[in-house]
Amino acid sequence: MTPHEIEHAAAAESVNPHRLSVVDRYRLQTWFLGIIAFSMILFMLVAARFILISLVIAIILFAMTADAINAFSRLRIGSWKLTNWVASMAAFTLIAVLLLTLSGLVISQVNTVVTTTAAYTDQGITAIARLAAWFSPEAEAMVETSIRSIQVSSYLSTLAGQASNLLSATTLVILFVGFLFAERLWFNTKLENLLHDKAQAQRVGRIIHSIVRRVNHYLLVKTGVSLATALAVYVLMEGFGLDFAGPMAVLTFVLNYIPSVGSIIATIILGLITLIQVNDPATALLVFVIAGMIQFVLGSVIDPMLMGKALRVSSFGIIISLAFWGALWGIPGMFLAVPIMVAAMIVCSHIPSARPVAVLLSREGLPEIEEMGSVAGVEPVVRQAAE
Repeated sequence: MTPHEIEHAAAAESVNPHRLSVVDRYRLQTWFLGIIAFSMILFMLVAARFILISLVIAIILFAMTADAINAFSRLRIGSWKLTNWVASMAAFTLIAVLLLTLSGLVISQVNTVVTTTAAYTDQGITAIARLAAWFSPEAEAMVETSIRSIQVSSYLSTLAGQASNLLSATTLVILFVGFLFAERLWFNTKLENLLHDKAQAQRVGRIIHSIVRRVNHYLLVKTGVSLATALAVYVLMEGFGLDFAGPMAVLTFVLNYIPSVGSIIATIILGLITLIQVNDPATALLVFVIAGMIQFVLGSVIDPMLMGKALRVSSFGIIISLAFWGALWGIPGMFLAVPIMVAAMIVCSHIPSARPVAVLLSREGLPEIEEMGSVAGVEPVVRQAAE
């Protein structure tokens, strides 16, 4: 509709003030279309979540090795130079070996838990029911009856089935990573041809580099802290002579990638496992307190100190992101919630109309100042907003 037609329609509608104006109808139509588009996107995210989760993980793994490949490709050993193709093949082989090794480790630990959990079923039910006895004897009987009505074997078989699906997901991730490595050599050329503007392509490239740098730093720090926490939990359980030290260390390592919630869940599970095995509330409480102190020191002191300003995102935004992606993609979505949130915040910070979203997602309300300042034509606006 042209401006002349809008003015003509507005003049005609002024005769009947009870009718919606053209602008109101346009806004209402836009809202309806937005709701429909959002619903379709949610449906696609849920329907294709297996492929999308594998693709996001592959992109993250590819991005983590891209800078390393570029650095190795510039090395020279005498007259011999490591080509980009050789570096890419070496990185792809390393990623494939690591993923298959981790998948095999997780599957073996899950099988260990499944085969030995049945022996602790009755002992675990008695220990949990004894906790309820602190409230009243009736509560103990009620809790024991309720737990015994749960089909533990069915849940164990479901857990084993999910572990077997991990191998197929790992294979799909490796295939995606391989295709991404094959396309990386022509990415800049495709970006310039797609945008038809070299300056705009460079600006988009800097945005992508900013996302990769921030996410890589977050994942490297999180991996180091999670590994240290897992080793501490393993030593703690071995020191008290507890079973499942290996599976619990792996579970702690994995759960620590979920901000805030993961460490709490890992500590509670460790306390319950201790209570079931030793059948002594005092010992279980001691292990629970020590594990909580380990999680607090590494997660609340060391982690923020190493993270620095690489993750300037809102704590409330992290919880919302965890809830949203957890509802869509389950546990894998909770692992990917923070990297996706960081990427969304950086992209929105470079789009003027979407910058309020980036401000809400950022911790200090000033997202991506230094990266935006490096983009031509944006620095004055960002500095003015910061002031």
